[in-house]
Amino acid sequence: MNAKSEAQPPAVSVIMPVLNEERHLREAVHAILRQEYAGEMEVVVALGPSTDRTDEIAAELVREDPRVHTVPNPTGRTPAALNAAIKASRHPIVVRVDGHAALSPGYITTAVRLLEETGAMNVGGIMHAEGQNDWEHAVAAAMTSKIGVGNAAFHTGGEAQQAETVYLGVFRREALEQQGGYNEEFIRAQDWELNFRIREAGGLIWFSPDLLVSYRPRPSVKALAKQYKDYGRWRHVVARYHAGSINLRYLAPPTALCAIAAGVVVGAALTPWGFVIPGGYLAAIAAGSVPAGKGLPLKARLQIPVALATMHMSWGWGFLTSPRSLARKVIASRRPAVLGETQQA
Repeated sequence: MNAKSEAQPPAVSVIMPVLNEERHLREAVHAILRQEYAGEMEVVVALGPSTDRTDEIAAELVREDPRVHTVPNPTGRTPAALNAAIKASRHPIVVRVDGHAALSPGYITTAVRLLEETGAMNVGGIMHAEGQNDWEHAVAAAMTSKIGVGNAAFHTGGEAQQAETVYLGVFRREALEQQGGYNEEFIRAQDWELNFRIREAGGLIWFSPDLLVSYRPRPSVKALAKQYKDYGRWRHVVARYHAGSINLRYLAPPTALCAIAAGVVVGAALTPWGFVIPGGYLAAIAAGSVPAGKGLPLKARLQIPVALATMHMSWGWGFLTSPRSLARKVIASRRPAVLGETQQA
């Protein structure tokens, strides 16, 4: 047996920000602990100020397995939680996981191998939405369809390749430490902003469809609407933060919302022909729901158009109403990318 085959894989720290995750936390942590990874592993859960049983469940998980630890996150903000967990962790590979996500078998082993093979600073894969009831099945179908999210590879899949950003991510600690972790002003889109700095510093971000993370959709129309409003709001912040980062996929929801609103106004005030626009949109999402809902129960299929409309209109509204003051605050906190010693040479 040669030295290479005897080498122990690098130790891994899994970091998890949680807030009100009593429904999925145990499943998410168990999916980590079940990973058949040959190297040492720890799980650091950053606890926000939850109002449900999240803290109690986390304490049980700590008692059940010595690999699990917790740290406080008084602000409840995701980037602050991630930074607290990174600071409390100690291994050279850092795996980000959310409290409502579950790693697929072999995820960590595959990610560590890809880091070695590609030389990337961060690798990530597919956000595989999976529901547990009819509404969540409908949302999952919408979130994994091109009519729902466009051609985003981490939603719909694609070839392994260099990427602008990835879902969650498996990082080399050196990249996180060089860049000073996450920018805590980015309440959303913090992954994009960190990956932007890593790329500016010359680091590679790599997408692979071999990395699959099960994601649990929001459980109600209201929760989904808030999620996508926040997505749109922060995407506009990103567009103002980094000129040139916007594309047609991001402009589609606000454009559709404006066109539908204009069509309703024209239809009500001037001519019924104005209703062609909102009618055409409804027909499009109804038609798009058919292939998206293949194999689902009838009740779930009937709710896909509701999920699609909620996602599109909420995202568009968030984008259009995103205040410039928020972007100015974020831009003022801009962190320049930090080059490593080999990149400076």
